[in-house]
Amino acid sequence: MAKPLLCVVHDEVDVRRLLVRDLGERFGAQYDLEAHGDAESALVSLRRHAEEERPVAVVFTADTAACGGDRFRAEVHALHPGARRVLLVGRGEWNTKHPAVAAMRSGQAESYVFVPWVMRERWLYLPVTETLADWEASQPPSGEAVRLVGHEWDPRTHALRDLLSRLGLPFGLYPPDSPTAREIFERGGVDGERLPVLAFRRDVLVDPSFEQIATQLGFSTDPETTECDLAIVGAGPAGLAAAVYAASEGLTTVVIDEGLPGGQAGTSSRIRNYLGFPTGLSGRDLTNRALEQAWFFGARFVLSKRATGIAPAEIGYTVELEGAPAINARTVLVSTGVAWRRLDVPSLGPLQGAGVFYGAAAADALGAEGLRVYIVGGGNSAGQAAVHLARHAASVTLLVRGDRLGAGMSDYLVDELEQTPNIQIRLRTEVVGGSGTAWLTGLTVRDLEQNTTENVPADALYVMIGAQPHTEWLAGTLARDDHGYILTGSDVTAQDALPWPLDRAPMLLEANLPGVFAAGDVRHGSVKRVASAVGSGSIAVQLAHLRLAELS
Repeated sequence: MAKPLLCVVHDEVDVRRLLVRDLGERFGAQYDLEAHGDAESALVSLRRHAEEERPVAVVFTADTAACGGDRFRAEVHALHPGARRVLLVGRGEWNTKHPAVAAMRSGQAESYVFVPWVMRERWLYLPVTETLADWEASQPPSGEAVRLVGHEWDPRTHALRDLLSRLGLPFGLYPPDSPTAREIFERGGVDGERLPVLAFRRDVLVDPSFEQIATQLGFSTDPETTECDLAIVGAGPAGLAAAVYAASEGLTTVVIDEGLPGGQAGTSSRIRNYLGFPTGLSGRDLTNRALEQAWFFGARFVLSKRATGIAPAEIGYTVELEGAPAINARTVLVSTGVAWRRLDVPSLGPLQGAGVFYGAAAADALGAEGLRVYIVGGGNSAGQAAVHLARHAASVTLLVRGDRLGAGMSDYLVDELEQTPNIQIRLRTEVVGGSGTAWLTGLTVRDLEQNTTENVPADALYVMIGAQPHTEWLAGTLARDDHGYILTGSDVTAQDALPWPLDRAPMLLEANLPGVFAAGDVRHGSVKRVASAVGSGSIAVQLAHLRLAELS
């Protein structure tokens, strides 16, 4: 089988020769290389590779007339949707009119390399390695850490695919009547009547719970200690940031999450506006890096256990857990985030998990090959999902109730959506019905401007609208606004339902119980961005230090 291809397109022979030489020295064992002096000769070759179904991993191209510019990169995407397009950018050209700026903003390029690169390890091999890692993550795995047996779009199977993808575990999915499935059933001593089945190296699990999977992967599912300085409930970006800073500063830190760390951010296919990552990073990578960082500093994690309440203790608070011993914490941070709001469309209820999904799983792009996909939502998460799914889907239609995208979406993402040919944007439109028995087959959408409805064929619907905070377990304990978001700081003293007990005013992120803080999307008035969640989680640790000083 032919190796994946790295294609270089540059009209300067010296640049072309040096790039092929340096790439070959580092990546030649795993990838083939070819070079072209202009767009036309490159397209002849790339068309042939598409006909032969040969994988093209990366196309390096200069932004010159000979190299075809945006039109060439658009055709590359049409021929090889998964290929990463890397711009070769001249040094010393830092101005906003540079073609690279528009190409990166509009999604016509995924990364860039400076020419000349001089220090190969830093300016060539590092960005190319990251680009290749991103490309490989989008391909079917070459090896399997676990094997999953089930029907591809069964709701439970889909949930496990999402979980394994977010963990970064390469897996194979096998139908229950396949030879591999029969071998797994025999090895595990199961009859295959209950699905899905998950096979690890040693154990075979039938319709496993998250706790069983977490145990197999070595995560703690019970507290290692029941006494700590700071208990963090919720391991999204805010909670993980707090865990890193608290543990690194010597606080005994316990992080509790009933699911997988990362929150909604962990499902994002590409976060492009996070500080320090100019080409972006996936929510999975951000989550896993933060998780490892907190772990190395000494934070303890308790996964698969749900926090059920916070009660005052002699010093601090008791955080009660479902199915596990309670944790006594001197201070508490609530960073439980939000969940996607459900569509109030009864006909879609029975199809949840069978073509109707809330949020977009990282693994969904490959499964969307050739499908007609609809996404409901006008925020960054919906836009990121649209771009990600469009790499494989036949078409992606974004349905937005508002009259413009920019109200809830970053400008760079709006540009990228508008430049992606198989993405259609329908403003002032909502879903009012759906059809299908075993699987979604169609949607009914309403044009809010014309007050007309239309039936459209659809294979998948991803709903990414609004948010509902995970605070129902805190009713009567922490003061919340009318939508369930936790009140903090001056908002606490502005209401009378749950009075503030101390002479001093509540600190910025402090709830109505002294020493209980809220950070991230769960807090009233928060900015719904990953960076702001990380910032608030970090600030909460400094406030926890102040409260601990009061208690000492």
